[in-house]
Amino acid sequence: MENILTLYGAKVTINPEATGAWYRQADEWGCECGDCRHFVALAREGRLPALVTDTLAPLGIPPEKATYVCTLSGPEEDGTLYQFNYRLAGEILVPGELPGALARCGHDPYPYGAPNFPTPHFDLEFYLRLPNLPDGGN
Repeated sequence: MENILTLYGAKVTINPEATGAWYRQADEWGCECGDCRHFVALAREGRLPALVTDTLAPLGIPPEKATYVCTLSGPEEDGTLYQFNYRLAGEILVPGELPGALARCGHDPYPYGAPNFPTPHFDLEFYLRLPNLPDGGN
């Protein structure tokens, strides 16, 4: 059963059953670089912003199971800027994004983090500064 809703300024359909089934069998983000391991640690510890966790929780998506993670800049005093995505079964009916480009619904062509994902699908893309490690680096 698909749900129609507005998500980050976009009108989308989401198939929660297909999305949930894929995430139940998925592994957490698997890159072993320091920046990605830091992201996974923050996700496991529940230290991602509410903007992320409040969206993922009702969909049954564990935050550490991102389908794409990379750093865009940093580390700086106030953290490191990350892009990280989560794939959803469904479609974008009307595009949109949050003011300030913090989050949007889009189509990431990078397939590594979501093999065999049901179609149609789209990605929740987040562009957020996350806290640094205690030593100031990532």
